[in-house]
Amino acid sequence: MTTQAARTVDFIFDFGSPNAYLAWQMLPAIAARHGASVRLIPCLLGGIFKATNNQSPVQAFGPIKGKLAYEMLETRRFVARHGLTRFRLNPHFPVNTLLIMRGLVAAEMAGTAEPYVQAVLAAMWETGEKMDDPAVVLRVLDAAGLDGAALLAKTQDGEVKASLVANTEAAVARGVFGIPTFFVGDEMFFGKDRLGQVEEELAKAAP
Repeated sequence: MTTQAARTVDFIFDFGSPNAYLAWQMLPAIAARHGASVRLIPCLLGGIFKATNNQSPVQAFGPIKGKLAYEMLETRRFVARHGLTRFRLNPHFPVNTLLIMRGLVAAEMAGTAEPYVQAVLAAMWETGEKMDDPAVVLRVLDAAGLDGAALLAKTQDGEVKASLVANTEAAVARGVFGIPTFFVGDEMFFGKDRLGQVEEELAKAAP
């Protein structure tokens, strides 16, 4: 593991995961405490599930008595522990995130990834927007001061589409089976409840 790799957290990311939203509220501060950076890697959660024969928690845990209820309890505990009072479950969930994930790749290419991520995460998991509706996405992006029309047009670009597919395939090749997943160097951590372990790994790499 190189020192530079150990000072970077790769965050395998899809807007459709509420736990990705929750993790993102915590991760930048964790990285900053250790002089590390975060590299957000756009991937399609559906593509990861298909490639690994995985399922969403609703599908996987639905038949198990009490399991989904407990998962929700753990989410409420996480939200309360960290004061994430803006978080709301999206009433349109599950949302097809193909458009907004391609939009993130396009925003990266345009140098506007940071405001794009903040705007779309807030729309998905704070204000409950239907973010698979292009008209809604356009409104959200324009309200954030972004060029929504240009970004949406770019989502149809072959380079953007190919980049998102390549990211997803590369994540699966690294052993990813769900989101949120984090890498510190070669060490993989899955789930928002592993953020403490991510921080421990960053501390090991500190100069």
